[in-house]
This record gives sequence, C-alpha cells and structure tokens, in this order.
Amino acid sequence: MIKEIAAQDLDTKSFIAEKVADIRSTVGDGWAINALSGGVDSSVVTMLGHLALGDKLKTIFVQNGLMRAGEAEQVTGFFRDLGVAVEVVDARDEFFAALKGVTDPEAKREAITQTFYREVFGRLVRESGAKHLLQGTILTDVDETVAGIKRQHNVFEQLGIDPQEVFGYKILEPLIRLRKDGVRKVGEAVGLPKELFDRIPFPGPGLAARVIGEATPERIEIVREATRTMEPHLEGFGAFQYLAVLHEDRVTGMRDGSRDFGMQIEVRCWDSLDARTATPTRVPFEVLEKMAKDIIAAVPGVVSVTYNIATKPPSTIEVV
Repeated sequence: MIKEIAAQDLDTKSFIAEKVADIRSTVGDGWAINALSGGVDSSVVTMLGHLALGDKLKTIFVQNGLMRAGEAEQVTGFFRDLGVAVEVVDARDEFFAALKGVTDPEAKREAITQTFYREVFGRLVRESGAKHLLQGTILTDVDETVAGIKRQHNVFEQLGIDPQEVFGYKILEPLIRLRKDGVRKVGEAVGLPKELFDRIPFPGPGLAARVIGEATPERIEIVREATRTMEPHLEGFGAFQYLAVLHEDRVTGMRDGSRDFGMQIEVRCWDSLDARTATPTRVPFEVLEKMAKDIIAAVPGVVSVTYNIATKPPSTIEVV
C-alpha cells in the first residue's frame, strides 16, 4: 500500500532533495528518458529529472494528435525558457492507427497505453540507450485504477505488470505518494512558472478521453476546437478543471428553419481540491449561454451544448 503524503504535511524542500537523490542513485551512470505532455504532473517530473540528471535526461514531447491546439509549441517554449531541451516526436499516425475502430472506453485507454509504452517509447528508449523512464504517476491515478473506476494509462506495478519485463525498461515514479494539490506545491518549489504548476489537469489519453465512441482524427479535431472555444469562458472562475466532450449520438436540432441532425458537446467544469471528489462550478447562466453560442458558431455541425451538473461521485471528472 502506498503511504500518502498529504499536501498540508508536505515539506517541499526535503521532498525535492530526497527525490533528486533517489533519481541520481537509481539511474547511476546511465541515461533516463521522460515524456513531457505539458500537464502539471509531467512538468514537475521533468524538472525533478532535470535537477537530478541534467544532460543525462532526455525529454520527449510525443505529438500523438490528441493534444489541445498549440500544445507542443507552448509547452516546449516554456521549458526552453527554463533551460530544458525538449525533442518533439511526431507519432500521430501510430496513435490513430491503434484507435481505429475502437469504441469501448477501456479498450481505447489500453490502445493508447500500448502504443505509447510499447511502440513509441519502447523505440525511443532503445534508440537513446536509456534504461529508465521517469513519469508523473500520482496517487489518484493508482486509486482509480485499482478500484476499477477507470484504467489510468500510467499505472502498472499495482496491476501486477512489470514494465521491465513487458516494455524493456524500468519506470520511476517520484510523485506517486502525492495528489494534485501536493504536486502543485512541488511544481512551484522547483521553479515552474504559475502557467505550468497551476494549469488545469489534462488526461494522459489526451482528447481521446473526451470523445465518446471512436476517436478519429476528425472527431478529435471537433473536440479540440470546442475546447479552444470553451476555455476562455471558464478560465476566470478558479475551477480545478474544465473540459468539452463530444458525444457519440447525434441529436435533432434546427438551423435556418430546417431540421439539422447534428452533434452534441457537453461541457464540464469542476471545483475540487485533489480530484477524489468534485462538484460542478456554479457558472453564471449568461456565461454558459454565450459559451454555447460561440461553440455552435465555431464548430460546424454542433446543434446542442449541455452543462454537467452531477457531482463526483457518481460522475467522474473525465468522461472516457
């Protein structure tokens, strides 16, 4: 059982020193590699790895086709300013090939997991000569996976999976005793700008976690544009997370006096401390109304925009 370090009990200075020493000791004279998605967890792990290993850490941003608009450019720019070189690897074709025809939520997550760890990162690890992968697994990821709520793509040991045996490299998880509020404290302490350590969470499977049904390039682009349009409306409410979801079923609407059988976007906006429980943010109706109009205008084919008002539990923050 993993012993939690609660945010209020976290001494960031000693935590960082301990994790930096652990990473150095484990990697030794070799190399390590890590995947940077731009989310809070992966950003914090990148900085811990950089402090521990310097040039012996190879940081990769995998362009999987499932990210928000402009994510690669924004994230690599942030880390360039911090003195961390990031290599962008285009793996879009591999991820969409793995997702083709897959509609079951767990099957989609497994397809992304296998493509990332076995295919893309397996190849990158072999090419780099690294023996260790640094990743930002946190305690909430483990809890949800072990409880069977949803399989998080970055959880292995707790499911009896040995990454060394399956993928050919060891995985180091320096944040696994923390939840999101603790990770943010460490992020601030290692020198990340507020735009990174305080940004809203983003799921490991990317926008595929926000498409119900098959995650084709076309459907991902729809939810990407809905996300780009939605975010400015909700960013000023201090919410823990906000997201747009593309539903699978089409709904009846009307446009210019005629029937328009179109798509439905669901918007979720959450107040939470550590993602274990969450309540919908009480956004003023006029904001929701303007947001809905903007999404319908920006995303061709959308005829319905809804706002989730169920709590977690029984709902979950993400949909897939």
